[in-house]
Amino acid sequence: MQATNLHNLTVEEYLALEKANDTKYEYHDGSIYAMAGGTINHGLISGNIFGELRTGLKNKNRTAINSEIKLHVEAKNRFLYPDAMVICGKIETSEKEKNAVTNPSVIIEVLSESTASYDRGDKFHIYRQIESLQEYILIEQNAAKIDVYKRQGDLWQISRVTGLEAQLYIEALDLEVDLRQIYASVEF
Repeated sequence: MQATNLHNLTVEEYLALEKANDTKYEYHDGSIYAMAGGTINHGLISGNIFGELRTGLKNKNRTAINSEIKLHVEAKNRFLYPDAMVICGKIETSEKEKNAVTNPSVIIEVLSESTASYDRGDKFHIYRQIESLQEYILIEQNAAKIDVYKRQGDLWQISRVTGLEAQLYIEALDLEVDLRQIYASVEF
């Protein structure tokens, strides 16, 4: 993430700036960060996992959402763009921004060298404030390795899936996805 020179913005100022510039920014309680472009692997993996979610969730009252849609975490006054999300049931939107969702059950991030520690640390802390969130999935882009964080009451259980022959089981969705499909066309 790249910080801009704009700080102490209100949510309304942030939303107006984003709309006027046709640029995606994350909003962090007054500060904004421009969303940087990704690598080829990042783009492939994001597209692959979104495609697998859409296909696997057809007719199941679950909605897969890609990184074009904002997530509003009101408890932390943040607007973020996860690589993928799934909402179980009806989509709920923010009172402050009708095009931002508030109730994902699953959030997926594809890790990059520049954001991996943020995704595992501060961003995960922000996401944990979402009451509907059941699983947080982090996908490595340079190796067939996925970490899955599952909510268990007030605690989070961590497990890892590795290797192209393995399968990712997303318990909150009762969905299994082959890692070979997630990493299709990716060169390590």
